[in-house]
Parts: sequence; structure tokens; C-alpha cells
Amino acid sequence: MKNENPSSAPDNASLGVVAVHLMKGVVYRDQNPAVWQQLEELHGPVLDYVRVMGLDLILDEAEGYAFLRQLDDDAEDAPEQTKMPRLVARRPLSFPVSLLCVLLRKKMVEQDASGGDARLILTREQIVEMMRVFLPDRANEARLFDQIDTHINKVSEFGFLKKLAGNPPAWEVRRIIKALVDADWLADFNDKLKVYRDHAETLV
Repeated sequence: MKNENPSSAPDNASLGVVAVHLMKGVVYRDQNPAVWQQLEELHGPVLDYVRVMGLDLILDEAEGYAFLRQLDDDAEDAPEQTKMPRLVARRPLSFPVSLLCVLLRKKMVEQDASGGDARLILTREQIVEMMRVFLPDRANEARLFDQIDTHINKVSEFGFLKKLAGNPPAWEVRRIIKALVDADWLADFNDKLKVYRDHAETLV
């Protein structure tokens, strides 16, 4: 029997391609323009598709990124068998990784306010200088650099930093970090930094 709606097959195929890319992680417009175009064209169907699985589609056209987020289950007293299994794992952030994310977000706010380049690129030394005042063992330079390298790699795994080719090494701060460190975080940024400083002093 022939398909009475042959045009639906390519759409379904495209929907599958977009959904798989989103399941694998963040989709960036500059890194995958073909998938991004499909995502824009199929925004509604993609949203309907992922919500069946208890997910929400976050798409920021201005910044050029999209990702999936687990929908909160407000019905905490609902029977266990009716609750949607979690597809997107929660990733608890350690103190240093949380600190680095906040500092990177603050740096982005400062650059945006100054009207500078839309891309925020930092060297390893710049990141170290941002973090060292908040971390213990500041007198041990080699150990401090090793610790911060570990934190940088972890933030890179989360997709908030992109390592650039070249020497010395440098990283681009991906603008998706705005989705993690939102306005509520920045509103009490000074309080958070005080807590971080106090935390560091107790470990010295």
C-alpha cells in the first residue's frame, strides 16, 4: 500500500535526527548549522515529541543553543508507577566547579556590558587568577594549577567551556552558561563570593 502522504517521511526522519542530537547534548548553531536549521523548522513537533518523554526544549535563538531539560514533577505524592523516569541525569556540582561557573558568568556579564566581542575567550592563566583567591593551597603554585585544570576540564565536559587550538591554551566560554547561572544567581553574587572566600579560608 502506497504512503498517501509521502511528504511526511522526510519530516519524520528530520524529527528523529534532531531529537537524537538533542538527546546526546547541547545543539549549537555555529557547530551544527544543518541540525539547527531543522530544529528551527520543526520546533513545534520537536517540543511535542520530547514532552511525551517528560522533557522540555530550551532554545535560545539569540545565543544559538538548544538543549533538553527534565520537566519537574510537581505531583510528588503521585503513585510511583505514574511518575516519568528521569532521562536527563542531575549533575551535582562540586564547590570549585560551581565557583568557576559563577566566575565565568560574571566575566561574561562584564564583557557584554562593555560592548566588547561577543565571544569570551580566556587563557588558563586568566582563569587561574580568577579562582586562586577562593581556593586553598594558594602558596603551592604547581598544585593550584593542577587543581584548576581539573575544574576546567569538568566544566568543559558540561559544555560550558570549549578548548581552542593554539599555544598557550585558551578556552571559549559558551553562552549556554547563561542558562545555568541565571539572573537569580547573579542577584546574590556578592553573597556567594563571600561564602566561597570563607570556605577557602577554612581550608587553608
